[in-house]
Amino acid sequence: MNKALLDTDTLSEIGKGLNPTIAANAMAYRRDYGHYTTSTLSVMEIVRGFQRIGSTRRLQQFVASLAILEVLHFDQTSAKLAGRIAGDLERAGLTIGLIDPMIAAVALTHELELVTGNTNHFLRIQQLGYPLTLANWRS
Repeated sequence: MNKALLDTDTLSEIGKGLNPTIAANAMAYRRDYGHYTTSTLSVMEIVRGFQRIGSTRRLQQFVASLAILEVLHFDQTSAKLAGRIAGDLERAGLTIGLIDPMIAAVALTHELELVTGNTNHFLRIQQLGYPLTLANWRS
């Protein structure tokens, strides 16, 4: 199992603990690496979701769990790469919003596989020639 950046959907599904395939992959990953790796962008998306639905308890639990996560920042290098990816996607008519190119850029900057259930969006980035490696823990 390669070291990976967990996309928002995968990190959220691990927290819910409902999918046994994701749970098994998550346990194997933690056994190998000791922690999960995600981005500040996924942290923002999860916090936004709990805030939107008014789930103070789940928000507090998630914030407490950040202490055991490796959280990678969206830095200047990632920002420049994300801008190139988003521009290339727009030029090709393959837009996927702004957050996904930003998450992909963090994975690429740190040379990490991206674990996501949303492979359709990220495959578009691969189609443009970016060397993004994807994994889907749902299957």
